[in-house]
Amino acid sequence: MKKLAVLFMVVCLLCGCGKETKENIVKDFTDKVKNTKSYKITGNMEISNDEETFTYSLESYYLKDEYYKVILVNQTNNHEQIILKNKEDIYVITPALNKSFKFQSDWPNNSSQAYLLGSIVKDIENDSQSEVTEKDDGYIIKTKVNYPNNEELTYQKIYLNDKKDIEKVEVYNESDIVKIKVNFTKVDLKAGLKQDEFNLEDYIKEEEPDSTENQETCANDTSCDNQKPNETGEKTEKTTNIENIIYPLYIPSNTYLTSSEKVETNTGNRVILTFSGDKNFVLIEEVAMKGSSMEIVPVYGEPLLLSESIGALSANSLSWYKDGLSYYLASTELSVAEMQLIANSLGNATLVANTK
Repeated sequence: MKKLAVLFMVVCLLCGCGKETKENIVKDFTDKVKNTKSYKITGNMEISNDEETFTYSLESYYLKDEYYKVILVNQTNNHEQIILKNKEDIYVITPALNKSFKFQSDWPNNSSQAYLLGSIVKDIENDSQSEVTEKDDGYIIKTKVNYPNNEELTYQKIYLNDKKDIEKVEVYNESDIVKIKVNFTKVDLKAGLKQDEFNLEDYIKEEEPDSTENQETCANDTSCDNQKPNETGEKTEKTTNIENIIYPLYIPSNTYLTSSEKVETNTGNRVILTFSGDKNFVLIEEVAMKGSSMEIVPVYGEPLLLSESIGALSANSLSWYKDGLSYYLASTELSVAEMQLIANSLGNATLVANTK
């Protein structure tokens, strides 16, 4: 009997009995995700644009049959945006402005998403050359990624603990620099979510017609004034004038600012910057106003994750909100990557010019 036991141990050692294989590790993790009917994730996401790192708090919700809700809050300025997908449509909601972009899009299935478990599983299954390595307290799965609107992102590392639960995802560029990092602090694969938790109506808030408090967001803290009684008891008019033009730090080669124009509107002014050369484009800036009711803007395009905001990308334009301003970038000659670079470079303090 002892001889049989020794022989069995030797065979196990020779055959690698008890050692996890790549296939088993991948299967155990992917099966957990595929078998869930709904999940809730909390954590944080870091986005690096080479010079700065921007951190978001993250909540990600999923319900079987393609219901999604992703809540991102910028930790620098507390700016909140929500990506919502239900049976009807896809929305990017900005509660502070009572505004939503409504998309005709195949999101999230048309791109990798480091904060969605189904997308991570899809990347693993689509990469026949994925690698699995063992670490002290778990495993790392390395796969290619698919970011058609950001081709600098080439691969990711998915960190699992020894129970094969996800802990972290790092997305790298071709220079092996981490550009996106998602840390999962809690993953509930039995969240018990219902369809009514993915309703747009939950974010539609009607304001009182005579309410003037918080009706607008002021750029640079001095560019607008709410209506409020002055010393004589009279109400002052709301203004949304842009005090400072925000110039992009990044401009494509052989392209130059050729025109800077301020246009008066019913509520203030709008700045139109025209750039000409090898890559012509127009950049429009204006103070972002909060509407009294939810404004829904149709977009034939994609939600695009920028460093400090989620933008609305269409065929030849990009719209987004940042630091009290609404931006609109239009060009038939810029690539998506160039649009992203321009958008992410706005707001550099050394490039602000006073227009007074």
